[in-house]
Amino acid sequence: MLEAAPDAMVIVDHAGRIRLVNAQTESMFGYRRAELLGQPVELLIPGRFRPQHAGHREAYAVTRQVRPMGAGLELHGLRKDGTEFPVEISLSPLETTDGLLVSAAVRDVSDRKAAEQRFRGLLEAAPDAMVIVDHAGRIRLVNAQTESMFGYRRAELLGQPVELLIPGRFRPQHAGHREAYAVTRQVRPMGAGLELHGLRKDGTEFPVEISLSPLETTDGLLVSAAVRDVSDRKAAEKHINQLAALVESSQDAILAKTLDGHITYWNAAAQRLYGYSEEEVLGHHVTMLAPPDRTSEITTLLERLARGEKIEHFETLRVTRDGKLFDADVTLWPTRAADGAVEGACAIVRDISDRKRAEAQLHALYEQQRHIALTLQRSLMGTPPAIPGLATASRYLPATQGAGVGGDWFDFLPLGAGRVGILIGDVMGRGLDAAAVMGQLRAAAHALAKTGMEPRQLMQALDAIVADLDLPDQLVTCCYLILAPDTGEVTVCSAGHLPALLADPAGGVREIEAPISAPLGVGGILHQQARTAVPPGAALVLYTDGLIETPGSDIECRIAHLTRALGDAFTTPDSLEAAADHVLACLLPDAEGHDDDVTLLLARLPAAPLAAATTDLPALSRAVGDGRSFLSKTLTAWNCAHLADDARLLVSEVLTNAVQHAQGPLGLHLRRTATELTVEISDHSPHLPQPRLAAPDDESGRGLLLVDALADSWGVRPTDDGKTTWFTLRS
Repeated sequence: MLEAAPDAMVIVDHAGRIRLVNAQTESMFGYRRAELLGQPVELLIPGRFRPQHAGHREAYAVTRQVRPMGAGLELHGLRKDGTEFPVEISLSPLETTDGLLVSAAVRDVSDRKAAEQRFRGLLEAAPDAMVIVDHAGRIRLVNAQTESMFGYRRAELLGQPVELLIPGRFRPQHAGHREAYAVTRQVRPMGAGLELHGLRKDGTEFPVEISLSPLETTDGLLVSAAVRDVSDRKAAEKHINQLAALVESSQDAILAKTLDGHITYWNAAAQRLYGYSEEEVLGHHVTMLAPPDRTSEITTLLERLARGEKIEHFETLRVTRDGKLFDADVTLWPTRAADGAVEGACAIVRDISDRKRAEAQLHALYEQQRHIALTLQRSLMGTPPAIPGLATASRYLPATQGAGVGGDWFDFLPLGAGRVGILIGDVMGRGLDAAAVMGQLRAAAHALAKTGMEPRQLMQALDAIVADLDLPDQLVTCCYLILAPDTGEVTVCSAGHLPALLADPAGGVREIEAPISAPLGVGGILHQQARTAVPPGAALVLYTDGLIETPGSDIECRIAHLTRALGDAFTTPDSLEAAADHVLACLLPDAEGHDDDVTLLLARLPAAPLAAATTDLPALSRAVGDGRSFLSKTLTAWNCAHLADDARLLVSEVLTNAVQHAQGPLGLHLRRTATELTVEISDHSPHLPQPRLAAPDDESGRGLLLVDALADSWGVRPTDDGKTTWFTLRS
């Protein structure tokens, strides 16, 4: 019977020595029978377990209970060659005349353990959480995915009721579901239409799908549950449902179509817009929605969509079921398959007929207002006079975008005695407000300049005027220049304006060196001026920021660009008009694309006088005679004796006034051009002479009246040292 047993049989006495073995023992452990008999049974046990084994034997000798195979113990045997292998052992006590013997039936479970290991490997490799439950609903086995999904450690789950993983509100019914499943034992796949939820250790719930499979084992029925967390999918489904609801409730017509143009989706707004029901359009070609002359447009759009192109706010005409045309704004984008290939298109269509009509009305109104504003602006700006001997070219371009008018202004002013004033300014801002401020400042600047005051004095006066206008958040820049051909100088004062340029006839363009102070209206600023020598024939260049400023460009780079354009324009002796056209073509290639006023001024310095003479005189009565004598000799030398009588009389009157009312020394300056004689008398008194009507018995008061009657023009201008009185006579 021992030899016929399928397991290895080892009989051990009370001292733990082997008394009997069978052939299966020899085969299993690799020993011959003679090598085992009489040896301690620990020979067949791995060394790490031997110290405790004696205690186990003694305890068993007391209890003497039969222990069946598979008692839940992890046991190992040791072969003669030193290899270990998993075993299951059943123990039975045998009472004999020789005392207690213990029969041990040893079964090699290597194959079963290997199978279990493979099963566990498959279980761990499963992408879903795997929970093995016995017939009593207790968890027998889980994988790592279960730990990760539910937040428990494996030891916390094994042996626990599976209801631990189920929300509390579902637990009362779950026992009944388990019992019903034990009867039917049908495989239930994932997504069986049930709304299931799992419960994590932290108390949070999440949606799951579960597939169930029955497992028949020697221990009875086990149920394998594959649990999948579908939180992301449920969230995506919710999002898709929300989008679908939005699409259906959209006020814009939304339709989908295949790449060959057949309609596959049609929302309620599309039905309202076009008048077709869903049944009437699905499967039909989208050309039914366009006028006959627009079918080629549909083909072109479908070709662009097939290339993956998105088309936004394409404005066109569409037609309703009853043949009514309407303006449509169409946005189309390609739809793609899972592999990224374009498989169709979606379109959003909006009726913009009302907007188009409103735009047309607004455009007409805008053009009307723009015309009115430009007319007002040109009226306020006025037309600068032509000045004999001064070649000029000017360009003013109102903004072509936005408000259309701005605050640019410029002016040429004949100041007498051959001197010319040039004004340019810019009121920052747009619209009629800026134009109105510009008109006020231009009128004020013109009047102030006609007094002959120095540029810095004019700028201080304008500064006070701007401050009085109370212009919130508005800046004004201005530049005033006085050309003096007789001295070959330009006097410049700039209040925040862009630098003036000088194109030298010998070649090259440079900035005129002059201090640039703060814009007008800032207050508390002392404006300064500078004098610069200018060669005969040189051209002055003045401009506003609309000519050079562009978004994203550095102002210095744009001024350099203007300088190069001027250099090219003045390489040939063309007119200033041609030079102005060349500059605009270079700086503003898009004549209709500027959003600010553009002003450009070119002025060539008048030729120097043909002759000039100067003498200094003391502020004494003899100065009148000396001045008359100097005048006579000079005019004789210039062959201008025909002007001598009037000139001597006028010089006598002006010098007499200077001797009587001013401070010396006095200066007498004569210059002759091809057309006139200019006489200037300077003194060191800041008080300007005022013409007055003399009573019949007055001995004075008639001098300036004579000057006004006999001279072709005359005037007085302040200087840093006093004043200068001048008059001209045509030759």
